[in-house]
Amino acid sequence: MVESGRILIADDEETFLQSTADLLRREGYYCDCVPDAFGASQKLSDNDYDVLIADIKMPGNGELELIEKMANIAEGVQVILVTGYPSLHSAIESIELPVKAYLVKPTDFDELLSHVRVAVNHHRIYRSVHSIKQRLQYWYEGLSNIEELLKSKAQGGIFVSLDAFLELTFQNILGAMSDLKHLIMVLAEQEEGKEPCHLFNCPRLYSLADSLIETIGVLEKSKNAFKSKELGEMRQKLEKIIADKT
Repeated sequence: MVESGRILIADDEETFLQSTADLLRREGYYCDCVPDAFGASQKLSDNDYDVLIADIKMPGNGELELIEKMANIAEGVQVILVTGYPSLHSAIESIELPVKAYLVKPTDFDELLSHVRVAVNHHRIYRSVHSIKQRLQYWYEGLSNIEELLKSKAQGGIFVSLDAFLELTFQNILGAMSDLKHLIMVLAEQEEGKEPCHLFNCPRLYSLADSLIETIGVLEKSKNAFKSKELGEMRQKLEKIIADKT
């Protein structure tokens, strides 16, 4: 069975902990279990999860300390709170924290599963956007370094910089396309009956394809000036991407 998502369940009530994990595993989710906030914090630091299902009154989380630290421990991981002792105070506190749902025990599993599915999708979108943002940051830093090289008076610096610029550019184009494809597939999962490939028929992505075609043309014209096996391979990969989309 394909893994639907990775979930950490933190609860000192053993029956709820194990039964919920078993039910979610049957739905295709990978689940780890811990009995308190201390174990949850360690697991979140050492592993990648999409969702944390946490009890409010378990040891170490009586005042929602674990949830307050989530941004530092595992940024972007979605949180679902469960409690057998609901109160207006805890409900208000959860609203002010990054919590996707506040459920009262005994929880209805179908309701919990619905929240889990939404939370997993949200986290995957977050990861895709975060990855694209990081790639753009690396690209910006690389371009800044090339800009500094172009300002230098070193012999041959311009030619080396242009070669580096082309290599950096196409590495990031290919990476960004991969990130974009993943993001589109995650978004498509939320739209019943819509295949991911249908989403490529939008004006913005056609514009992107046109830009890639133009870029390939520029690289083709300059290939004799830059003898780089890696750039040639990138050009071929880009040509394949365009061929697959047209």
